[in-house]
Amino acid sequence: MTVFEIDCRGLNFKAVNREIKKAAERGEKHLRLLNVNGQRYICGGLKGEVKVEIHGFPGNDLGIFMDGPMVEVYGNAGDGVGNTMNSGHIIVHGDVGDVVGYSMRGGRIYVRGNAGYRLGIHLKEYGEKKPIIVVGGEVGDFLGEYMAGGVVVVLRLESDGAIESRFIAAGIHGGRIFVRGRIDENRLGFGAAVSDLSEEDYGLLEELVRDFCRVMKCSSRGVSSEEFVKIIPVSKRPFEKLYHQTSIKVP
Repeated sequence: MTVFEIDCRGLNFKAVNREIKKAAERGEKHLRLLNVNGQRYICGGLKGEVKVEIHGFPGNDLGIFMDGPMVEVYGNAGDGVGNTMNSGHIIVHGDVGDVVGYSMRGGRIYVRGNAGYRLGIHLKEYGEKKPIIVVGGEVGDFLGEYMAGGVVVVLRLESDGAIESRFIAAGIHGGRIFVRGRIDENRLGFGAAVSDLSEEDYGLLEELVRDFCRVMKCSSRGVSSEEFVKIIPVSKRPFEKLYHQTSIKVP
């Protein structure tokens, strides 16, 4: 397949996205972006079956509102990767910033390295759409905050012992989080609880670990589904009591 290259050196984010859109509309199926240096919103709103390689550092909101494409980053990426993404794949061979997968509605995000704060915040699912995020390294505080659906897996491939992130799954009211290693329950946020894994959970983890390691070209040896802790919501309305209306007498 022919690869169409776009040199992004010196281009602002509007020019970069304009070139991507023009190439996709022409029917190009494989794009390679070179010399990317912090441009925001790359592949924003892009649709269809197109693969986009990114060489360099994409800025915030990579793949925002994306619907279908495969985006592969050979390096690190900024905050907000996959913001409100509808479908498609984003693969990052380095680290990512904060709020990755914010309000993501479908598709998959794989991160080889570490992620910042609030990974998977407001993740949601509807019907057949079930977003999935897999991180190979460590994550920051507020993992899965206000999650309403989907699946987050934190592999911690190069770590042992208990996860150090705080306020895990604060306000979660849907979806599942799987963390490899131990979790001290005082690290959980309000509304979150640890649960036993089901047979379906074990099967899902095996499939995701295998697929992640295939994409990242790493070994899945020594990663057993038995090592994971499952985190789920205690309730679908964890803050219900805060919003009870009370009658107020007006003098």
